[in-house]
Amino acid sequence: MLIPLETLLIFIPTALALNMTPGNDMLFCLGQGIKSGPRAGLAASFGIATGAMIHTLLAGLGLAAVVVAHPVALEILRWAGIGYLVWLAFQSFRDQGGVLKPAKTAPATAIKAWRDGIVVNLLNPKIIVFVLAFIPQFVDPARGSVLAQFLILGVILNIGGTIINCLVGGFAGKLGQFLSRSARLARAFQIFTGCVFLALAARLAFDKRA
Repeated sequence: MLIPLETLLIFIPTALALNMTPGNDMLFCLGQGIKSGPRAGLAASFGIATGAMIHTLLAGLGLAAVVVAHPVALEILRWAGIGYLVWLAFQSFRDQGGVLKPAKTAPATAIKAWRDGIVVNLLNPKIIVFVLAFIPQFVDPARGSVLAQFLILGVILNIGGTIINCLVGGFAGKLGQFLSRSARLARAFQIFTGCVFLALAARLAFDKRA
């Protein structure tokens, strides 16, 4: 067996505990769900999952280690992520339309939420550091392909995170549907969404670097 059962019995509960801890990805799904409805919240969750698997693949190939080893590259990536989140906040603040009316959401909205989830996740260097710090603890080169072990553990970690983020994004979308009947409340939640994105940017900017 590539990954022994005793390793999985430790990894899975630990991964679930980490997934249930509120973080940038969860808040992003919350903001997207409130802004554009449950489908966008779910799409954002799958976008986050896609980005997380890319990070896992890069870590398994050793490419992420190169980024971590070069502070300048890490800083460029970090500030690119901050800038993108600020831009999303600006879009929420300036949008005067009924973005909290999921019934009128076009299919492109879900695609855009999925794409934004990927971008936000990929531009968060803390994810790279997390993957490199957490998953290798459960990888044993003596048991076979390190890349295969990385991908298996990454999928397990991602499944739990995706389920939780889908619940958060879907619930936020339903809440948005209910409150969008009031234009004033809809606008208030647009502003709230912008504040969520700004909070994410601030957290990334001022959080301690790994």
